[in-house]
Amino acid sequence: MLNSIKNCFNTEDFRKLAKRKLPFPVFHYIDGAADDEVTLRRNTQAFEEVDLIPNVLKGVENIDISTELMGKRISTPLFFSPTALQRLFHHQGEIAVGKAAQNFNTFFGISSLATASIEEIGEKFSSPKIFQMYIHKDKGLNDSMIEKCKINNFDALAITLDTIVGGNRERDLRTGFTSPPKLDFNSFLSYAFHPEWTLNYLFRKKFELPQLQDFVSEGTNINISVGDYFSTMLDQSITWKDIEEIKNQWGGHLCLKGIMSVEDAKKCIDVGATAIMISNHGGRQLDGSRAPFDQLAEIVDAVGDKIDVICDGGIRRGSHVLKALSLGAKACSGGRYYLYALAAGGYEGTLRAFQLIQEEIIRDMKLMGCNSLKDLNKDNLRFR
Repeated sequence: MLNSIKNCFNTEDFRKLAKRKLPFPVFHYIDGAADDEVTLRRNTQAFEEVDLIPNVLKGVENIDISTELMGKRISTPLFFSPTALQRLFHHQGEIAVGKAAQNFNTFFGISSLATASIEEIGEKFSSPKIFQMYIHKDKGLNDSMIEKCKINNFDALAITLDTIVGGNRERDLRTGFTSPPKLDFNSFLSYAFHPEWTLNYLFRKKFELPQLQDFVSEGTNINISVGDYFSTMLDQSITWKDIEEIKNQWGGHLCLKGIMSVEDAKKCIDVGATAIMISNHGGRQLDGSRAPFDQLAEIVDAVGDKIDVICDGGIRRGSHVLKALSLGAKACSGGRYYLYALAAGGYEGTLRAFQLIQEEIIRDMKLMGCNSLKDLNKDNLRFR
């Protein structure tokens, strides 16, 4: 039985340990997705239907896995996708993830629904930083987040576009998960039988959503599910013109997250974006949608020479990263692979999880006979 991060050697190991450590409403918030969770499963399964073709005797004693993304040279082609509510998973929250990202010189991000402030992240970390923005109905809130990111030297703004309404996250409906957590008859015993988590939540720094709390009470003082938050608080009237206006207001690197079609990828270029994240929100929005890896080739073929393409979602192994890079992605990102580890062991867990995947990337590069990421291409792959 897993009882320590030292016994974790892959994402599934961290998942099992996180399940042991978290109250069930919190675990299933990380683990779950929309409807029948078909897309959630497909996000990883898509990688398994493509085989790598290695070459030998290539002199691979020293290899380079660095890449340039959104104007920054990062030391590895994988980064930490921005995710919400991280202090619910472990009391160190976004600070633990930022420390791990800085250790590996790669991007990490915080969400509009982060439990650490833009100011705190800007002050603590000099490594590449993304702010993930949800466009709210409250224009003052939107302006506040953008201005704070400019003042605190964030390197890129990532706007999530696929959350116009909340996905039908049935696990959250069954467990009653809300932000902040709500105690009821069904969940009380789970919180009681996880005293370490419960004591940390009750007696450490007060749970809050710093980006939101001066503008809305939902999520910090009023219990609300994430799905309901999206459906009631976010602006459903936005168009590409609004994105162009935000780009002009921001003035820096703009990444658009939730792109799944060639048509939309081309529009991202038209509005001045410098990167896109091919993403279905981890299967948490539209169940039955394509996996990012399934869509990667046609999007890269259409726009890969004009914009940085990031494959986001389903990453569980270093070999998955190499497959995405072989199809032309500049980098990969994901959430669950590090959130399970954060829940299992805070900073040390997050660090170990990323270290394991990075070791896989390096080892698999050598086994592929590749000296740098430029050596990866479609000739490395065979689709079954």
